[in-house]
Formats: sequence, C-alpha cells, structure tokens
Amino acid sequence: MSNDLLSDLNEQQRAAVTHGDGPLLVLAGVGTGKTTVITRRIAWLIAEKRARPAEILALTFTERAAAEMEERVDLLVPYGYIEAKIGTFHSFCDSILRENAILLGLSPDYQILTEAEQVIFLKDHLFDLPLKRFRPLGNPIKHLSAILKLFSRAKDEDVTAQEYLAYAEKLAEDGAEGLDEEEAMLRREEIADQTELAETYVAYQRLMAENGFVDFGDLITLTLKLLREHPLVRKRYQDRFRYILVDEFQDTNYAQFELLKLLAGHRNLTVCGDDDQSIYKFRGAAISNILGFRSEYPDANLVVLVENYRSTQQILDSAYRLIQFNNPDRLEVREGIEKRLHAVAGDGTAVQQQHFQEIDDECDFVADAIVRGVKEGRSYRDYAILVRSNAQADSFLQALNLLHIPWHFSGSRGLYDREEIRTIIAFLRILSDPRDNMSFHYVASSFFYNVPPQDLAFATSYARRRNKSLFEVFRVAGKSEEFLGLSQEGREAMTRLADDLAALLPIAAREKTGEVLYNYLTERTGTITRLSNSEEAQDALKVQNIAKFFSIIERFSRVAKYDRVPWFI
Repeated sequence: MSNDLLSDLNEQQRAAVTHGDGPLLVLAGVGTGKTTVITRRIAWLIAEKRARPAEILALTFTERAAAEMEERVDLLVPYGYIEAKIGTFHSFCDSILRENAILLGLSPDYQILTEAEQVIFLKDHLFDLPLKRFRPLGNPIKHLSAILKLFSRAKDEDVTAQEYLAYAEKLAEDGAEGLDEEEAMLRREEIADQTELAETYVAYQRLMAENGFVDFGDLITLTLKLLREHPLVRKRYQDRFRYILVDEFQDTNYAQFELLKLLAGHRNLTVCGDDDQSIYKFRGAAISNILGFRSEYPDANLVVLVENYRSTQQILDSAYRLIQFNNPDRLEVREGIEKRLHAVAGDGTAVQQQHFQEIDDECDFVADAIVRGVKEGRSYRDYAILVRSNAQADSFLQALNLLHIPWHFSGSRGLYDREEIRTIIAFLRILSDPRDNMSFHYVASSFFYNVPPQDLAFATSYARRRNKSLFEVFRVAGKSEEFLGLSQEGREAMTRLADDLAALLPIAAREKTGEVLYNYLTERTGTITRLSNSEEAQDALKVQNIAKFFSIIERFSRVAKYDRVPWFI
C-alpha cells in the first residue's frame, strides 16, 4: 500500500512523505501539494506501522481545513483506520483542558467566549475593572475592544497576566530618574498606562475564572500552564502522540510553537509552511517561528517544494517579481533557500496589469472586457472575478448588472448578511429605538411585511415633512384620510407592522431578547410556521439561519448580566 501512496508524487514530495523519525521542515510554495504531503505522510506512517492512527496528531488553523484533511486521510487509509487526531490548535487544547480541568481549578463545563462575547462581558463588569485612564467619562467603553486585543496579543506571546503585572511593576520601580523633563513626563505616562493595563489584565482573568469563562487565547496559555506544571500529564500526551504534523506553520504564534515543543518530546515533529503566504505578519509570525524551528532543531531535515501544479509560469514569475518587494524579510533571502516556483502546466500567456483611479472605472473595464470576449465567441462561464473580500464584490456585480451579464456569486455570505437575519436585526433595532427610521424602512420593505414601494415612499416623504418617525406615521396610516391614496395592501401592511411593534415594546422592556424574538416570529407574525410549511428550499434555509441566530442570542444570554434587546443590539 505504501508504494501506492508514493507513485504519483514528485521527488521532493516523496522525500517529505517518507521522512523517518526526527524533526522535518517542509517549505511549500503555493500550489505545490502541501496538503497532499501532509495527508500522504499520515497514511504512510500508518501503512509502514511506524504509528497507530491514534498516535498521530495533525494540527491546522481552521475547522474547514481540518475537515478537509480528515476527509482526504480517510480516503487513503483502510476503512475504520481514521483514528488520527486531526483538528485546530484551539479544538485540540480544548479537549486537553476538559480532560484535565480539575488540575487547573477549572470546571470541565467552562464556556469559551467569542470576541463579541468578551466585549459584552467587559461591559457588564466595567466598574469591576481598575480602569481610569482607559475609561473616559464621555464614552466609558471606548477602549474595551483595544484592551481585549492587547490581552489577546499578550497570550499569543505567552505573557500571562502576572508576568505583565511584574513588567509594569519593574517599569515603575525603574522610574524616570536620569531623563530630561520631556522624556521623564513620557516615561511617567507610560508607567501609568502599563500599570493600569496590567492590573486590568489580572482583574479580567480573575473575573473570567470566577464566571467559568475562557477565551481562545486562554485555550493555548492554560494548556501550556498544564503541561509545564504537571510533568506526568505532559509525558502522557507525549506518549499518546508519537508523531505531530502542523499545517500553515508560518501562521503559528509564539505560544503555539511553545506548545508544540512541549508535546514533541520525541522530536517527531513535521511542520509545513511558507513565509510568503503568511496572513499574520502583523503578529511577527511569518518568519520568526520558521527561524525558531531551525534554531530549536538544527538537525531538522529540510524539504523545499517548488513544483507548482496550479498556475502557469507567467503567473508564477509575475507573483515572484512582486513578492521580491518583501526582501530582505523573506526566508529565501535570510536563509539562502531557493524557493522560486516552477509550473508543471507550462509557460502560459502573459499576465496583464491594469491600473485605475476609481473602483467604478475598474468594474466598468472588467464588464466591458467580458462583453467583448463573449462577442468573440467565449462563454460567460469562461470568466471569473476574484476580489479580496465579499464587500468588494458589490461594485463589480452592479457593473455586470448594467450590461445584463449573468453572474453567480460563489463567496460565502455571513449569517448577518442573510435577508431574514438582517430583517430580524432591523426589527430588534426599532424595538430598541422606535425612531430608527432606517431600520424601520428596511423591515417594512422586507418579505415580513412587503409594503409596496410607492406606499413606503409616500410614508417616508410624509414623515420627513412632518418631522415624525415612520412608526408614528404607520400607526395612523390605516385611519387617517391623508393616506387614502395608499393601496389597501400597503395600509394593512403598515398597520400590521405598527401593531407588532406597539405590542412588543412593553414586552421587550421586561423580557429576555430570545423570548421577545420568539414571540415576534411565532405569535405576532407566524413567520416560523410559514417558512417551515413552505416547500421552497430557500425557506428551509431561512429557518436554519434563524435557528443559528437564536443560538447566538442564547450565548449572549449566558454571558450578559442584562439580557434585554437594547443591550443585545
């Protein structure tokens, strides 16, 4: 079987897959088969009986990447053999902590807070924190997100709250002696800032522990604490996982590398990475850990993958010229390693570069080019537009629509971008503030009420002229003679929305967010029943999305001290 695993690999890939014991660094350029190497190596270790599946640990950065890796390994090994531990750093550490929670004084049922939930938690405990300089009177929550980012970065660098506090105390002890007046003033400011932040870090960790919460940074740092302070536990996991493989190593932070070193007492550690593909250079992660690996394991075997199976040589050469601007902070320069990629697909056509002053000019150029290409015999499906983020796609879609070019958007829209969720959020906003005309307008035009556009335009204009809220206008739309020009459908929909809001306002003042929303979607509007009884696939998806949103509200309810609609919004 092991020969089958190697038959279609190139020389460098085969060398990486069949590496024996000891540390291995695989520098894998884009499109060179990095995931293939990792999955084949897992299968090869099993086939060669170097390790049982359960003795292999593979770590990556996203749940999606972990699922893909597990699926590919499953296809390579005999049925029932996929017992290898494949997951993200955070999911792996979560499993370790829950197994050993009692040793750290944790409840095994601790809750992991997302970034948004951390902000909610800090808001609820704002006056339990020793904040003065970073809690301005006019906007006391102004710095909360920045403070949380600081704590997160500290955990990335394996700096505990107590270590941060010790640093601040040392800074204060050194004082400002020997500095001129201006420098002394700046030093005193720094001491005050760092002392307050360090004390807040300590208080934050204490409050989190008291409430049974951890954040994602804690998953790594608490696992480090466990393995450092409990040698028998460390030995148990070292023995359990005899081979460790890491994907996207260039994006690991200092704390994660420290974790790997503790786990890999046997030194059977394989890491795959490429500093040119780093997305966390702002954390200093791109090259430092790869250099750190070379320093920690000077005898490590090095394999460089340079055969690209994805692009033409013209594309690779253009990218290589561009990436030279990152010199000298690239591994190729620092270590003298040849990383220039070679295309299996051949030379290809030259890459064209166009520059525009405005985004609209760029979008129009692309749309015109597609129209010209179709006239010359190409198909619409021959074209793809790549954008950096989903939001940047909107301008291109507008340009395509103007020229009646059919398109399919393949990006994954987030939950909050879904029509039904946007409508629910807008309704919660007007429950929080009935004078929020923008949100009111969105709800009125949604499929929840379908107020005809011409009727909504009339009501909006009327509200603006009379300096009234749309809520006030909608409440009289079904009764006032001034609205006789509206359609019967429009007047009924306006009255229904106004009645729903009026009925739920007092309930929202005393009930939890989830209960208010459930009342709205079931008793008031029957939306859940209507969507559930529909035979349309899109309506079934809407029900699933609403269920996901309720899960978010449930998590908020567990974290928030004050679970009311305005606080949730």
